[in-house]
Amino acid sequence: MSGPHVIRGSVSLPEAELMWRFSRSSGPGGQHVNTTDSQVELRFDLAATDALPEVWKQRALERLAPRLVDGVVSVRASEHRSQWRNREMAATRLASLLAEATAPPPKARRATKIPRGINERRLRNKKQRSETKRGRSGQGWS
Repeated sequence: MSGPHVIRGSVSLPEAELMWRFSRSSGPGGQHVNTTDSQVELRFDLAATDALPEVWKQRALERLAPRLVDGVVSVRASEHRSQWRNREMAATRLASLLAEATAPPPKARRATKIPRGINERRLRNKKQRSETKRGRSGQGWS
């Protein structure tokens, strides 16, 4: 593969903990597809890994819970005709999935008060619009 699969910062996926499985793909390729194992399934045991900091690991286990099977996350790739490109695609997908799952939660929004001037301007504009529309009614045109 092309180097370590960096998740974020200096944290990367160790190649030894990645489990690869190859099978025949149903994608493009004609008769070639019937003879080569170009589909790639990449599995990573999230529950048992020591590569991730404990906080990241817990966060990822929570967020990816629906995708996990016995603590293992799996990603498939079969878009390309070549197994090599599918391997690259699967590794990239796994790294981005883990990066997203281990990201810190966003800061809580602090509620702010709407300035009085903005509220007054909004009400003034509503009043003007109301007057404009009332003037279109045609009443009192006798």
